[in-house]
Amino acid sequence: MTEKSIQKRKDRRNITKPTKRRIASLKTEIMQYFDNNGYLSWSASKKKYIILGSNQPKDGLVKCPSCHVGKLIVIRSRKTKKRFIGCSNYYNGCKASSPLLQKAMLRATKIPCESCSWPLVVFRYSRKQKWTKQCSNINCPSRKSKA
Repeated sequence: MTEKSIQKRKDRRNITKPTKRRIASLKTEIMQYFDNNGYLSWSASKKKYIILGSNQPKDGLVKCPSCHVGKLIVIRSRKTKKRFIGCSNYYNGCKASSPLLQKAMLRATKIPCESCSWPLVVFRYSRKQKWTKQCSNINCPSRKSKA
């Protein structure tokens, strides 16, 4: 036998065919990980289910106004390196996000906006300027110009 045929046989042994009985046992196995503190999620890069923990991270700013499950957090994009505020419940369906100022020095606060409940952001562009406070939601009525 050649090495390729031996390898194919080994590969076939590792494949599990999904039958109803195996699916039921897998579901009961997975259900033990669901509790108040965590949830499971499919990781495409690792090709397996992983426990991600709580939907409400400790460093979250305010409760998400659109899904009321996750918290809004400051996220930096891996590709573009840009900052934005998004919901920690993004992978479970919440699409709440808003871009942040890129060239400014920025401090996100845990103080919610009075009109839209998104967190307030304190920023300045240079050390000579004073810190300015505004809502982090780009569609907030309080951010509209007064002119």
